[in-house]
Amino acid sequence: METKLKSTLAISVSIILTAWILGSAFKKRNENLDSISVIGLGTKDFVSDEILWSGSFTTNSMDIKTAYTKIVNDQKIVTDFFVSKGFKSNEFSFGAVNFQKKFKEIRKEDPNNPDQNQIEQVFEGYEATQSIIFSAKKNPVMMQKIEAVSNKTAELINSGIELSSNTIQYTYSNLPSLKQSLIEKATQDASERANKIVNTADGSIGKLKTASMGVFQITGQGSTEEDSYGGINDIYSKNKTARITVRLEYGLE
Repeated sequence: METKLKSTLAISVSIILTAWILGSAFKKRNENLDSISVIGLGTKDFVSDEILWSGSFTTNSMDIKTAYTKIVNDQKIVTDFFVSKGFKSNEFSFGAVNFQKKFKEIRKEDPNNPDQNQIEQVFEGYEATQSIIFSAKKNPVMMQKIEAVSNKTAELINSGIELSSNTIQYTYSNLPSLKQSLIEKATQDASERANKIVNTADGSIGKLKTASMGVFQITGQGSTEEDSYGGINDIYSKNKTARITVRLEYGLE
């Protein structure tokens, strides 16, 4: 009798425990189901207010002192050129002069071993390189001057100088404020989407459960470039578009 009672008690405990486990799983599943997750988008077109443009020119000589003297003379010619285009001498700057030894390869045939050629490095002299940099911040007039002159550097060829021009870079001075405003827009957009969906289904939205932010993206206006996992930061377009996404998850009542 006692053994039967213990067996019955064990079965009852097992049934209660199983019911509790199943009930907990069901409750947890329903908690996940009784929620809605939406993604909001914040986007804004803006114009860059910072510009950076640079170029470089070189000269060559067998003697390093002569190469330096020539690059200094060329620097004076380049300075006069940009001053003639309306710039003041303090509106651009020159970088340090860099020197590099130049070599050329000469192949020499071995009469005794025609199939084995020897390669000899022959010194060709020194190459001196000088860079010039233009930049402006929150100065539309200066930005326009830099943009205009960047297309006229070929005129220096008449003075015997070939200036290699780099691509103009455009940036924005107040990205933190821009990013903050986009987060607010994206959050508001996600909230409005959630409310519209729930109201259409005659439901009631509850408390915010989780919130997460996507990657900040900056592309050229009209760009078809796809979003990158690590983010995009276009620096070559003057007119840009910034965007960010926010994911919100609400409970349902």
